[in-house]
Amino acid sequence: MTSPVRTRFAPSPTGFLHIGGARTALFSWAYARHMGGTFVLRIEDTDLARSTPEAVQAILDGMAWLGLTHDEGPFYQMQRMARYKEVIRQMLDAGTAYYCYTSKEELDALRAEQEAKKLKPRYDGRWRPEPGKTLPPIPAGVQPVVRFKNPTSGTVAWDDLVKGHIEFANAELDDFIVARADGTPTYNFCVVVDDWDMKISHVIRGDDHVNNTPRQINVLKALGASVPQYAHLSMILGDDGTKLSKRHGAVSVMQYFEDGYLPDAVVNYLARLGWSHGDDEVFSRAQLIEWFDLGHITPSAAQFNTEKLNWLNAQYIKAADDETLATDIHARLEKRGVDTKGGPDLAAVVAVYKERAANLNELAEAVTPFYRAVAVAPELAEKHLTAPARAALASLASRLAALSAWERESISQAIKETMKEHGLKMPQVAIPLRVTLLGVEHTPSIDAVVEALGRDRTLARLAA
Repeated sequence: MTSPVRTRFAPSPTGFLHIGGARTALFSWAYARHMGGTFVLRIEDTDLARSTPEAVQAILDGMAWLGLTHDEGPFYQMQRMARYKEVIRQMLDAGTAYYCYTSKEELDALRAEQEAKKLKPRYDGRWRPEPGKTLPPIPAGVQPVVRFKNPTSGTVAWDDLVKGHIEFANAELDDFIVARADGTPTYNFCVVVDDWDMKISHVIRGDDHVNNTPRQINVLKALGASVPQYAHLSMILGDDGTKLSKRHGAVSVMQYFEDGYLPDAVVNYLARLGWSHGDDEVFSRAQLIEWFDLGHITPSAAQFNTEKLNWLNAQYIKAADDETLATDIHARLEKRGVDTKGGPDLAAVVAVYKERAANLNELAEAVTPFYRAVAVAPELAEKHLTAPARAALASLASRLAALSAWERESISQAIKETMKEHGLKMPQVAIPLRVTLLGVEHTPSIDAVVEALGRDRTLARLAA
């Protein structure tokens, strides 16, 4: 590449940033970072009826949470209206665009006639100026649209960096509208001007845009602008092989935050949806940037796998810094009304439990008993706090109280001595101890749990 790499992510703020959009953003970001280029964020907010400030904020929040920082922008199309109108005037002057006065009723009648003849519905060019052609008289009181004068012969083609060679016959493309009757430019036109002005070198986007590409290329050529390279990403399917929808998880990216996923895990997972680096499953952002290329994006649809995402998230939780995890867990506990003040060190408790958590909500739920008074369920008390168990716990309490150092090794030794004294096996002591201290039957290694709970709380709960 002789020119610098410039990619862009250009969402429409008509909803949340969902998984498909997030993957597009990630691939555009990763390629720019890999190539030492520039990543541009552009908000395509010309759909005034559906675009909202809340949706814009949701996109920005999702990008920030995923760590997909942009180098330029965000640029808003609504703030570039003067530029679009300027280019339209230039095209009208150059004869590459023209005014069309066809009414909606005429277009509806044309469509009905074409469908009756089983023809592809398309504008018939009745207002398209041609040498020797006499145009209809301009109707009074009709505000015209502006149409692009698309070439009528030849083909428009490009070598897609994901899908390979793609070609359209210009005869199949009609003269699409670039400005509506009220003067507002259309999506396909705004995108072209934006990519031109922002010197975008690589357009990485979903394959639902493939049909827009030949029109956009033709406009770029009409403007004398350079044509970027295109990479159209195949869709993401749900776990069941059907189109990804809300029931599969095609929800706001921030829902994954709410559900207890780590952003690095989500980024790692998204990267593997349609791209690979050998058999590598778990890799850092730095590795992703080092390895990422467009040549290893598969042209076939990727399939979302919730089980795989959960597994990956668990790996990231296990590897996470305890203090960093504790900060997030603290916020989640506060939302649950759990006060950690005066309780054991949260980072130490998290360190014990993170090995078995699939998400941060599970982790928050698991550590909650450390910070709330224990109410042992009657059925657990009846099942586990038998007379022999109570006698063993009383002996254990005495041993624990006498320990000079509150360390896992000495706690483990005290439990073993109690087992030997009372002729019990580990579960016969450990499970009643778990029930007494935390109100649950299952925890990580009991000596680690007791160490994290602390001497005073352990002895107080045993006494109670």
